[in-house]
Amino acid sequence: MTVRASQMTACASQRTARRSLLLASATLLSVSLTAPAAFAAPRPSPSSSPSPSATPPANMSTVGGTRLGRPGTQVNLADGVPVLPKDVTARSWIIADAESGEVLAAHNSHWRLAPASTLKMLFADTLLPKFPKTMTRKVVPADLAGIGSGSSMVGIKENETYTVHDLWLGVFLRSGNDAVHVLSAMNQGVGNTVKEMNQHAEELQALDTHVVSPDGYDAPGQVSSAYDLTLIARSGLQKKDFREYCSTVTAKFPGQTTKNKKGRPVRETFEIQNTNRLLTGDSDLSQYKGIAGVKNGNTTNAGATFTGVAERGGKVLLVTVMNPEKGEHNEVYKETARLFDWGFKAAGKVEPVGELVPPKGAAGAPSGATASGEANVGEAGGGSGTDGESDKPVASATAGDGSSGVGIAFAVTAGLLALLAGGAFLVNRRWPLRRR
Repeated sequence: MTVRASQMTACASQRTARRSLLLASATLLSVSLTAPAAFAAPRPSPSSSPSPSATPPANMSTVGGTRLGRPGTQVNLADGVPVLPKDVTARSWIIADAESGEVLAAHNSHWRLAPASTLKMLFADTLLPKFPKTMTRKVVPADLAGIGSGSSMVGIKENETYTVHDLWLGVFLRSGNDAVHVLSAMNQGVGNTVKEMNQHAEELQALDTHVVSPDGYDAPGQVSSAYDLTLIARSGLQKKDFREYCSTVTAKFPGQTTKNKKGRPVRETFEIQNTNRLLTGDSDLSQYKGIAGVKNGNTTNAGATFTGVAERGGKVLLVTVMNPEKGEHNEVYKETARLFDWGFKAAGKVEPVGELVPPKGAAGAPSGATASGEANVGEAGGGSGTDGESDKPVASATAGDGSSGVGIAFAVTAGLLALLAGGAFLVNRRWPLRRR
């Protein structure tokens, strides 16, 4: 009887615990349903960043506009606006005007996904101003420690000396994780570099982004979004060196020192080519007219990712595409090209659905964490957001007099990207960037 009584007591305790759990769950659900849905989602951390789900969350960050926080495709279709291409299978994408910052169309643009090597744009934007091109580094074994298995490499060798210019060519052209690790070693180590990258992301209001590995190698909790990668690219393109490296098609890279027949040390170079196929072209892909960078990536978790900038007819557009479901060769570039084509046709005709916000430190820039209180109910599936609701961004830049422009001068000629003295296009800053 004593045993049976104990069992009955245990069962009653379990029922009580289950009722308490259900009550707590109902309370939380009630709070979540009554709380304002237009928000800037909290910055991810290693413990709070889940693995990407199969479908986008119902509520995402609204940095740049409430429409951008909704799942599905957001675009204002109207008379004279071309229909979006139907053969775009990416989990997330965005098309933005690089000059004005207007977001012309987007699809799950704040979905936090693995970024792969597109994260190297943030690495470059954070570290490029720190080291002069002519500075050298003799590589020691510790510099190359911790590089992930199967990483893309440019071919850096221990006990060889490289200039900072060499290392950045390795980062941008070959997406070399070895070059990233050497530059990180010069910056007081990978840990410090990760910390500074996260701080810089916060300053840019790239609040979907959390860095764990500076090279973009798959790591638990490492996420970004199409919106953030576009924001980061726009910041990087303000820097002359960033524009130069991301637009370079081929370069000579130092090889290993050997001895010639006379016993004298010699060091040959080898050619490296940019892995951005819209810049170089490929067997099944033409070089995209007007392309001028920026960065591609591909890992197991991320799939293929890409952010590109291109100019046509005086318009400069940024497009980011993350993880196409279609498995065709070069699919990420093909889908990017289709979105660029649409953007150039729609620019000046389509009403924007949001904007790329300025950095926190910009004069008069509001925080991206502003909440509007407007209901932000996610649409089921991928319907176009054409319900006529307000498209006012949550955070908008105060441009003042429009500020000065920074020239990006590139043209594509016979497979080579040449710098032109006159300037092919401008990326106009809508905010004054502080001098570094």
